[in-house]
Amino acid sequence: MPVDQTHDPFEDRLSAALHQAGGAFDTDRAALAAAGEVRGRRLRLRRRAALAGGAAGLALVGVGGALLVPSGGGDGPRHGSVAATGSGGPTAVPDVAAVSADDMVRTLTKLLPEGKVTRGAARGTDDPLGLPPLAQVVFDDGEGAGSVSLVVDRVRRGEGTFDPASVVTPCPGMEMPGTVPDTCVTQNLPDGSVVTLIQGYEYPDRRENTKAWSADLVTPAGQRVSVSEWNAAAEKGEPVSRSEPPLSMAQLKTLVTAKEWRRVADALPEPAAAPTASGSSSAPDTTGLGGRRILAVLTGSLPDGVQVVSSDHDDTEFAYAVVDDGKGRSYVQVNMQRGMSDAAGELYGSGAETLADGTRVATRQGPGEKGGEGVVMWTVDTMRADGRRVVVSAFNSGSQTTAATRSEPALTMDRLREIALSPQWEVLGG
Repeated sequence: MPVDQTHDPFEDRLSAALHQAGGAFDTDRAALAAAGEVRGRRLRLRRRAALAGGAAGLALVGVGGALLVPSGGGDGPRHGSVAATGSGGPTAVPDVAAVSADDMVRTLTKLLPEGKVTRGAARGTDDPLGLPPLAQVVFDDGEGAGSVSLVVDRVRRGEGTFDPASVVTPCPGMEMPGTVPDTCVTQNLPDGSVVTLIQGYEYPDRRENTKAWSADLVTPAGQRVSVSEWNAAAEKGEPVSRSEPPLSMAQLKTLVTAKEWRRVADALPEPAAAPTASGSSSAPDTTGLGGRRILAVLTGSLPDGVQVVSSDHDDTEFAYAVVDDGKGRSYVQVNMQRGMSDAAGELYGSGAETLADGTRVATRQGPGEKGGEGVVMWTVDTMRADGRRVVVSAFNSGSQTTAATRSEPALTMDRLREIALSPQWEVLGG
């Protein structure tokens, strides 16, 4: 659904509200309260950064000294030469022409076997929110329709030698029966790239017969290509239309390693160097796209009929939207944290679910935490194997501090789970 996602600072909104107040101040108190909470988060982030060394933002430490980051600024195309700006700045990249959404679909179609291709979602390298290039299609080789989705990005590399194996999707622990995929293998390629190939199911408990196969490639240059396919016309919500996804594992590997995708990655500026294991750090990410991307994923995952009333985000790790499905306003928030592996034992007890890829999932339903009368809070809390934590919560009020406006949140627990486990988080950073 169309949503105005342009960022309007809290100070500007408050000033405008005061100027318009006159003798009869009438505004959306829930929206102001929510915006005030974001303002507070921003201030806490800045104080935290100052204590860490006077920086203007936070250095985001990844697994093995490397992580995915926003691919560039959110305004305008990301092609051409990018001048180095010293320690922490983007590294110069070749002058490579921008790749459009149409180019992404055309390239994917060219690389698929013979069959019918129906275009789905697509993005190029000039996405206004800085989201990575994407091509999604429904492919039918005559034996039934299957969904194929491909994403291209770059990973942030630490100083010194970069090991793609430290970033590529790991195979889940095979010691946990019932949660592992059918097959998972990580291979080293002759050019130094590393690829992980997984055959499994969309739901590890196999409550549906939708198979999900994937390939994740990381190159020594920091290029990343991820492909997923299903034996249905969509990842979720469509019946199985064939016994297996349309591409064999050999074909999936050929697709993910195609040189065309590396040229797409080269049209993206290389992120600044990440902190190293020794503790030396580069300049923090000051693009401010982290929260903006989180908000884009959140609003893009809402079901039909749910409208966004207001929304905002902080610079790196938090976004919220006040939504209305026609039954009253409901506040929905997303927190995304990195490097949380050490806290996994405290956060996820014996009742937590472990998925095939090692992701832990915990759910909670209880009273709100900010004092709003009758407010309930529904939460799905997830942590990927690399320590990236995504927590999605919904409330039965337009803010956490005002009284309930409906009996339940606008989003069901199943929808919150889908949002928390969305593949989109995989390309927002690890």
